[in-house]
Amino acid sequence: MPDDERALRPAAGRGPGLERCHGSRLSVEDGALVLRARGRIRRVPVGDGGVARAVFVDAAAADTGRDEPGRPGAWGEVRLQDRDGAQVARIPLGDWLPEAPALPERAVQGEQLLERTGVAGLLKAAGVPLHVARDRNDPRAGSGKGGVFLGPGPAFPLWYWCVRGVAGTLWFSAFTVVVFSGRVPGWLVLLLALTALCGPVARLALRAWTRLRAGRRRVTVLERVTPSPAPGSGATVRFLRETELRVQDRDLVLRDLGGQEYWFPRSGPHAVTRLVKVADGTGRPVGAELRGPGEQVRAVFPWELWFGGADGWSRLSAASGLTVSERRLSGRRTWPKGPVLGTGLLPGTGRDARRTARFPGTAAGVSSTAVMAFGSLFSVMQGVRIADTAPGVAAVATAAGALGLALQTVPYVVHEMRGRLVLDRPARSRPRRIQEIGTGFTSTSRRDHEGRPTASA
Repeated sequence: MPDDERALRPAAGRGPGLERCHGSRLSVEDGALVLRARGRIRRVPVGDGGVARAVFVDAAAADTGRDEPGRPGAWGEVRLQDRDGAQVARIPLGDWLPEAPALPERAVQGEQLLERTGVAGLLKAAGVPLHVARDRNDPRAGSGKGGVFLGPGPAFPLWYWCVRGVAGTLWFSAFTVVVFSGRVPGWLVLLLALTALCGPVARLALRAWTRLRAGRRRVTVLERVTPSPAPGSGATVRFLRETELRVQDRDLVLRDLGGQEYWFPRSGPHAVTRLVKVADGTGRPVGAELRGPGEQVRAVFPWELWFGGADGWSRLSAASGLTVSERRLSGRRTWPKGPVLGTGLLPGTGRDARRTARFPGTAAGVSSTAVMAFGSLFSVMQGVRIADTAPGVAAVATAAGALGLALQTVPYVVHEMRGRLVLDRPARSRPRRIQEIGTGFTSTSRRDHEGRPTASA
């Protein structure tokens, strides 16, 4: 098992991406760098015949967009080389920075980024000297080609990509023949309809798989702090239900209203170390800061949204075991300073909140949904087209197309209506009382990620 004190935590994820937050780790074990990701283990030896030095290329890739947080390559990478300078492996920094999806590209750079991710401590423990190259053309950086990719793995499981890939290839082949042929055989229309249906069915199966996997996870929750906003803070029902801070045995986890979780280690060289209560010039609390290595601010919590109506601050302070301090802003200084996780946890409009909370899609985004909808609609059209020559096949194709449209439309309509009528409405002015999760803060109190009691490990 990895040494969690130095093991790296992945960038925040939600939906199927939560699998990475719970299980993906990069650690040092028995003289090797060990990557655990989605049930697989990969070892990269350190020393003779393996990694002898590391070069942090502190520059974004040439093809990286400037306004896309979390894009691969945006944060630079660490290239692991052998004694001859050949690349053995590479570590993408952005994939191991928990708050990367919430920050602008390269908001953190250089040594600060190495400390936040834990890469500096990891390589020090492995005895690997680390150099920094500010330019990709630096001779020490090498070519950047080859070697093992030490990332936390994809957000979506392999079976989902296989189903979508095979079905998409067959559908496109059938679609091409149907479009450019005068007479279309019934079996080809049937193939077209069934492969088009695979997309919506696979997405629905992914939702079920994600929920099932989430129910099986077991973590030790010592305390759970949900927002207790002051009246008039603008908090919504969704914000109160979905957002929380979990103090676990090894991690401090922030969950936003979209279901995305940010995991911060509670021990080790890259652990969060302090909670700072921030007050304005008059002494009125304006927020709290979660700080890590080098006093870097990892996350902020606006006071009126999180602690304005109950005793969440005292419970968080006691359960986290972090050093607690206070500081007062001087003059007209704004807070927080610069981009930081926590300032955008409450979207400005209900529409933004529903977009944030929608089940995650692939990199294709809306384009993927549009193609699936077109495929289902095209199946209905072809079913009507061959109704006279092949009534049986036509009925199946039409039904498959209609079912595909329904599987895409119904979840979207339910999501939108539930948000508009219930979740994205203003919360009651009277803050709800936060219930205690347990009677103590001992790690023997075993609970899963939903707070239900489980058997001791």
